Amino acid sequence: MTALFKKRFHELEQQLTEVEKSTITVRSPLTGDSETTIPSELILNWRVKARSLIERACGEQSSHLKMYLEVEKLVSYDSYMNQLKRMKAVFLGAKEDFEGGYLNSLRNLVQAEVFNNELEQAEELFDRGYATAAAVIAGVVLETALRDLCSINGIEHGSINKMNDDLAKAGAYNANQKKQITSLSAIRNSAAHGKPEEFTNDQVRGMIDDVNRFLATQL
Repeated sequence: MTALFKKRFHELEQQLTEVEKSTITVRSPLTGDSETTIPSELILNWRVKARSLIERACGEQSSHLKMYLEVEKLVSYDSYMNQLKRMKAVFLGAKEDFEGGYLNSLRNLVQAEVFNNELEQAEELFDRGYATAAAVIAGVVLETALRDLCSINGIEHGSINKMNDDLAKAGAYNANQKKQITSLSAIRNSAAHGKPEEFTNDQVRGMIDDVNRFLATQL
Protein backbone atom coordinates (compact mmCIF):
# COMPACT_ATOMS: atom_id res chain seq x y z
CA MET A 1 0.00 0.00 0.00
CA THR A 2 2.90 2.37 0.72
CA ALA A 3 4.23 1.77 -2.79
CA LEU A 4 0.75 2.40 -4.22
CA PHE A 5 0.45 5.71 -2.38
CA LYS A 6 3.90 6.79 -3.56
CA LYS A 7 2.90 5.94 -7.13
CA ARG A 8 -0.29 7.97 -6.76
CA PHE A 9 1.57 10.97 -5.33
CA HIS A 10 3.87 10.85 -8.37
CA GLU A 11 0.93 10.57 -10.77
CA LEU A 12 -0.89 13.52 -9.23
CA GLU A 13 2.27 15.62 -9.22
CA GLN A 14 2.60 14.99 -12.96
CA GLN A 15 -1.09 15.78 -13.49
CA LEU A 16 -0.61 19.00 -11.53
CA THR A 17 2.13 20.05 -13.93
CA GLU A 18 -0.24 19.51 -16.85
CA VAL A 19 -3.01 21.47 -15.12
CA GLU A 20 -0.63 24.38 -14.52
CA LYS A 21 0.17 24.45 -18.24
CA SER A 22 -3.52 24.59 -19.20
CA THR A 23 -3.82 28.34 -18.90
CA ILE A 24 -6.37 30.38 -20.82
CA THR A 25 -6.93 34.10 -21.21
CA VAL A 26 -10.31 35.50 -20.22
CA ARG A 27 -11.77 38.98 -19.85
CA SER A 28 -12.69 40.02 -16.32
CA PRO A 29 -16.41 40.84 -16.03
CA LEU A 30 -15.58 43.41 -13.34
CA THR A 31 -12.73 45.38 -14.89
CA GLY A 32 -12.86 44.34 -18.51
CA ASP A 33 -9.15 43.54 -18.38
CA SER A 34 -7.71 40.31 -19.72
CA GLU A 35 -6.34 37.87 -17.17
CA THR A 36 -4.68 34.47 -17.26
CA THR A 37 -6.42 31.65 -15.45
CA ILE A 38 -6.93 27.88 -15.46
CA PRO A 39 -10.29 26.26 -16.24
CA SER A 40 -12.03 25.61 -12.93
CA GLU A 41 -13.10 22.09 -13.96
CA LEU A 42 -9.45 21.03 -14.36
CA ILE A 43 -8.58 22.35 -10.92
CA LEU A 44 -11.63 20.69 -9.39
CA ASN A 45 -10.74 17.34 -10.97
CA TRP A 46 -7.20 17.44 -9.54
CA ARG A 47 -8.34 18.92 -6.24
CA VAL A 48 -10.71 16.03 -5.50
CA LYS A 49 -8.10 13.38 -6.27
CA ALA A 50 -5.43 15.15 -4.23
CA ARG A 51 -7.75 15.49 -1.24
CA SER A 52 -8.65 11.80 -1.39
CA LEU A 53 -4.98 10.78 -1.49
CA ILE A 54 -3.95 13.04 1.39
CA GLU A 55 -6.83 11.72 3.50
CA ARG A 56 -5.90 8.09 2.86
CA ALA A 57 -2.13 8.47 3.04
CA CYS A 58 -1.87 10.97 5.90
CA GLY A 59 -5.03 10.22 7.87
CA GLU A 60 -8.37 11.90 8.48
CA GLN A 61 -7.04 13.76 11.54
CA SER A 62 -3.70 14.75 10.03
CA SER A 63 -2.58 18.36 9.93
CA HIS A 64 -1.93 17.86 6.22
CA LEU A 65 -5.58 17.14 5.45
CA LYS A 66 -6.84 19.91 7.75
CA MET A 67 -4.56 22.43 6.07
CA TYR A 68 -5.53 21.19 2.60
CA LEU A 69 -9.24 21.58 3.38
CA GLU A 70 -8.54 25.11 4.55
CA VAL A 71 -6.48 26.30 1.60
CA GLU A 72 -8.78 24.82 -1.05
CA LYS A 73 -11.51 27.28 -0.07
CA LEU A 74 -12.04 30.23 -2.38
CA VAL A 75 -12.31 33.55 -0.59
CA SER A 76 -13.39 37.01 -1.76
CA TYR A 77 -11.45 38.32 -4.76
CA ASP A 78 -9.55 35.02 -4.86
CA SER A 79 -8.48 33.41 -8.12
CA TYR A 80 -8.28 29.80 -9.26
CA MET A 81 -4.57 30.30 -9.87
CA ASN A 82 -3.99 31.29 -6.24
CA GLN A 83 -6.18 28.44 -5.02
CA LEU A 84 -4.13 25.96 -7.02
CA LYS A 85 -0.83 27.39 -5.70
CA ARG A 86 -2.01 26.94 -2.11
CA MET A 87 -3.19 23.38 -2.69
CA LYS A 88 0.06 22.57 -4.49
CA ALA A 89 2.12 23.72 -1.50
CA VAL A 90 0.19 21.49 0.92
CA PHE A 91 0.15 18.56 -1.50
CA LEU A 92 3.92 18.67 -2.01
CA GLY A 93 4.45 18.95 1.75
CA ALA A 94 2.30 15.88 2.35
CA LYS A 95 4.11 14.03 -0.44
CA GLU A 96 7.53 14.82 1.05
CA ASP A 97 6.53 13.76 4.57
CA PHE A 98 4.90 10.56 3.35
CA GLU A 99 7.77 9.51 1.12
CA GLY A 100 10.25 10.33 3.88
CA GLY A 101 8.47 7.88 6.19
CA TYR A 102 7.73 10.56 8.79
CA LEU A 103 3.96 10.01 8.81
CA ASN A 104 4.23 6.25 9.35
CA SER A 105 6.78 6.70 12.10
CA LEU A 106 4.61 9.15 14.01
CA ARG A 107 1.47 7.09 13.51
CA ASN A 108 3.23 3.94 14.68
CA LEU A 109 4.60 5.66 17.78
CA VAL A 110 1.17 6.93 18.80
CA GLN A 111 -0.51 3.60 18.09
CA ALA A 112 2.20 1.68 19.95
CA GLU A 113 1.68 3.85 23.02
CA VAL A 114 -2.07 3.21 22.94
CA PHE A 115 -1.60 -0.54 22.53
CA ASN A 116 0.96 -0.68 25.33
CA ASN A 117 -1.41 1.08 27.71
CA GLU A 118 -4.25 -1.29 26.84
CA LEU A 119 -2.11 -4.40 27.26
CA GLU A 120 -0.75 -3.09 30.56
CA GLN A 121 -4.35 -2.77 31.70
CA ALA A 122 -5.01 -6.35 30.60
CA GLU A 123 -1.93 -7.50 32.53
CA GLU A 124 -3.09 -5.73 35.68
CA LEU A 125 -6.59 -7.21 35.45
CA PHE A 126 -5.16 -10.67 34.92
CA ASP A 127 -2.85 -10.33 37.93
CA ARG A 128 -5.85 -9.33 40.05
CA GLY A 129 -7.77 -12.42 39.01
CA TYR A 130 -9.97 -10.91 36.29
CA ALA A 131 -8.91 -13.19 33.46
CA THR A 132 -12.12 -12.74 31.46
CA ALA A 133 -11.84 -8.94 31.42
CA ALA A 134 -8.16 -9.23 30.52
CA ALA A 135 -9.01 -11.47 27.56
CA VAL A 136 -11.62 -9.01 26.31
CA ILE A 137 -9.16 -6.10 26.38
CA ALA A 138 -6.40 -8.11 24.71
CA GLY A 139 -8.94 -9.10 22.06
CA VAL A 140 -9.84 -5.47 21.40
CA VAL A 141 -6.16 -4.64 20.92
CA LEU A 142 -5.81 -7.55 18.51
CA GLU A 143 -8.86 -6.51 16.50
CA THR A 144 -7.64 -2.91 16.29
CA ALA A 145 -4.22 -4.09 15.13
CA LEU A 146 -5.84 -6.21 12.42
CA ARG A 147 -7.87 -3.21 11.27
CA ASP A 148 -4.68 -1.18 10.97
CA LEU A 149 -3.04 -3.95 8.94
CA CYS A 150 -6.09 -4.09 6.68
CA SER A 151 -5.88 -0.33 6.10
CA ILE A 152 -2.19 -0.61 5.26
CA ASN A 153 -2.88 -3.44 2.80
CA GLY A 154 -6.00 -1.93 1.26
CA ILE A 155 -8.32 -4.60 2.73
CA GLU A 156 -11.88 -3.94 3.87
CA HIS A 157 -12.52 -4.09 7.60
CA GLY A 158 -14.70 -6.85 9.04
CA SER A 159 -14.80 -9.40 11.84
CA ILE A 160 -11.54 -10.66 13.32
CA ASN A 161 -11.83 -13.95 11.45
CA LYS A 162 -12.65 -12.30 8.13
CA MET A 163 -9.78 -9.84 8.43
CA ASN A 164 -7.50 -12.71 9.48
CA ASP A 165 -8.46 -14.70 6.38
CA ASP A 166 -8.05 -11.72 4.05
CA LEU A 167 -4.70 -10.68 5.51
CA ALA A 168 -3.32 -14.21 5.22
CA LYS A 169 -4.51 -14.41 1.58
CA ALA A 170 -2.82 -11.07 0.89
CA GLY A 171 0.45 -12.41 2.30
CA ALA A 172 0.56 -10.04 5.28
CA TYR A 173 1.59 -13.02 7.41
CA ASN A 174 1.92 -16.80 7.12
CA ALA A 175 -0.45 -19.72 7.80
CA ASN A 176 0.92 -20.33 11.29
CA GLN A 177 0.19 -16.74 12.30
CA LYS A 178 -3.30 -17.10 10.86
CA LYS A 179 -3.96 -20.21 12.99
CA GLN A 180 -2.72 -18.44 16.09
CA ILE A 181 -5.02 -15.46 15.50
CA THR A 182 -7.95 -17.83 14.97
CA SER A 183 -7.19 -19.35 18.37
CA LEU A 184 -6.87 -15.94 20.03
CA SER A 185 -10.13 -14.84 18.44
CA ALA A 186 -11.91 -17.86 19.95
CA ILE A 187 -10.71 -16.94 23.45
CA ARG A 188 -11.75 -13.34 22.92
CA ASN A 189 -15.23 -14.32 21.72
CA SER A 190 -15.76 -16.68 24.65
CA ALA A 191 -14.68 -13.98 27.09
CA ALA A 192 -16.87 -11.35 25.45
CA HIS A 193 -19.90 -13.65 25.73
CA GLY A 194 -19.22 -14.43 29.39
CA LYS A 195 -18.14 -18.04 28.93
CA PRO A 196 -14.99 -18.40 31.09
CA GLU A 197 -15.42 -22.18 31.15
CA GLU A 198 -14.27 -22.28 27.51
CA PHE A 199 -10.72 -21.09 28.27
CA THR A 200 -8.13 -21.31 31.04
CA ASN A 201 -6.15 -18.67 32.87
CA ASP A 202 -2.99 -19.98 31.25
CA GLN A 203 -4.54 -19.43 27.83
CA VAL A 204 -5.37 -15.82 28.72
CA ARG A 205 -1.82 -15.31 29.98
CA GLY A 206 -0.54 -16.69 26.69
CA MET A 207 -3.01 -14.56 24.75
CA ILE A 208 -1.64 -11.33 26.21
CA ASP A 209 1.91 -12.40 25.37
CA ASP A 210 0.92 -13.50 21.86
CA VAL A 211 -0.82 -10.19 21.11
CA ASN A 212 2.25 -8.35 22.36
CA ARG A 213 4.50 -10.34 20.03
CA PHE A 214 2.10 -9.85 17.12
CA LEU A 215 2.24 -6.07 17.58
CA ALA A 216 6.02 -6.14 17.74
CA THR A 217 6.37 -8.06 14.49
CA GLN A 218 3.51 -6.67 12.41
CA LEU A 219 3.13 -3.00 13.34
